[in-house]
Amino acid sequence: MVRDVVYDSGQEPVRDNENRLSRRRVLGSGALLGAATAVGTTVGVGSGHGDPAGPEVLGAGGVDITLRVNGRDRALRVEPRVTLLDALRERLDLTGTKKGCDQGACGACTVLVDGERVNACLTLAIMVRDKEITTIEGLARGDRLSPVQEAFLDRDAFQCGYCTPGQIVSATALIAEGHTRSAEEIREWMSGNICRCAAYPNIVAAIEDVAR
Repeated sequence: MVRDVVYDSGQEPVRDNENRLSRRRVLGSGALLGAATAVGTTVGVGSGHGDPAGPEVLGAGGVDITLRVNGRDRALRVEPRVTLLDALRERLDLTGTKKGCDQGACGACTVLVDGERVNACLTLAIMVRDKEITTIEGLARGDRLSPVQEAFLDRDAFQCGYCTPGQIVSATALIAEGHTRSAEEIREWMSGNICRCAAYPNIVAAIEDVAR
């Protein structure tokens, strides 16, 4: 069985008292420190030793990078702290990749980077510049769905559909990895993708269909 996930909204503030800092004070101090570090500096991002091949932080404007997404090079400027998930959704309008827990626990944001599964919410965009990124939008070929997408439809392997893009991307990599020798193995290697609607039996069946 796939383990459940407890989501923490992180919205409750920590109360001020003699022994504890408030959430507001901690965040405010971090913001001031970050702003003071950034003002008036140009930082090389790459080897950490002024590597000229790395992108530059251009004042407060961010970093110029190129993301190769679904076979296309996409140039954009982002702040160094921007995640791959936010770059895909907010900057490149690839909203098929979903933001779920934003903590790397639910798998809704799964994409492929050089063929390997990653949680886009835990990956900085600058970490994957010039790598091959594949999102749910890149699995189909024109109007023709991928075999995994077809199998999910045939097996009705979703209900609300929110986790489905991450499930399909993860399943695509899992099949390529060869982890399909049994239903138990499929469940184990898909355990990082959570389905709140509990469509797991149909998901496993869809993967078995494609693997055969």
